[in-house]
Amino acid sequence: MSTVTRTDTGKVHSMTEHFSTPSDNARVAAFFDLDKTIIATSSAYAFGREFMHNGLITHTEALQLSLAKASYMLAGHSSEHMDATRDQLAAMVAGWSVQKVHDIAVETMHTVVTPTIYAEARDLIAAHREKGHEVVIISASASVLVKPIAEELGIEHVVATELAEEDGRFTGEILFYCKGAAKAEALERMAQKLGVDKDASYAYSDSATDIPMLKQVGHPVAVNPDRLLKKHAADNGWETRTFKDPVPLFTPPSAREFGIGSAVLAGIAALIVGGVLLARQRNKSRQISDCRA
Repeated sequence: MSTVTRTDTGKVHSMTEHFSTPSDNARVAAFFDLDKTIIATSSAYAFGREFMHNGLITHTEALQLSLAKASYMLAGHSSEHMDATRDQLAAMVAGWSVQKVHDIAVETMHTVVTPTIYAEARDLIAAHREKGHEVVIISASASVLVKPIAEELGIEHVVATELAEEDGRFTGEILFYCKGAAKAEALERMAQKLGVDKDASYAYSDSATDIPMLKQVGHPVAVNPDRLLKKHAADNGWETRTFKDPVPLFTPPSAREFGIGSAVLAGIAALIVGGVLLARQRNKSRQISDCRA
């Protein structure tokens, strides 16, 4: 098992100073969302090019994933968008070899995911460990992709979306979708399994869809929060943190890589940007309406 470490022990020690001291020697856990919380990307979309290069998806499907990733990085995902992405990806992987997907994730980890791990997240994970806290990744992404990332970080406990398998292949069905209320319930089960005190524990996320999960612990923390979570955190006195290293980047696909004309790619990209701007405006209008209600 390879573990991402950070040698800046001064930062790790300074972070532990912000942790509360639990009463009666209670056991404590730190529950981390993954996308945009630990990593500056989407684990669901991150391996699109690698899947294409290994013959699992077509050039067109890889392009769709790449542009969907761009939309996510620029505007985030609403609850409805998350559900649509879930259905799209579950249908896409139907028939894929579970072992092959796992191997691709492991073999390309250092080029695809490792560079996107927030230094601040690594420091924070190390700080929790120094205090003897259990560390858990709890993510809406598929466990076949999340577990290799957890192994890279040296994190033993993982809760993620589970895809149905039969004869070593994905069926396209979803057994457990780790989102919203289900994610909160999963945290509850993991807390019971680990024997930790939720009131003394911590949870970290960037998305308003994780508010039910964040409410489960005594120390909810909004990390790089979207607008709705930022407002909820401010209204409820929750801590907010900003992770900046690395700066989230999206590398645009090349026309040659996907076997299409550059003009076609530019047109598709323009549509994506237009859609992102429209989505942002709709989200802003919805938030204003919610505030007035």
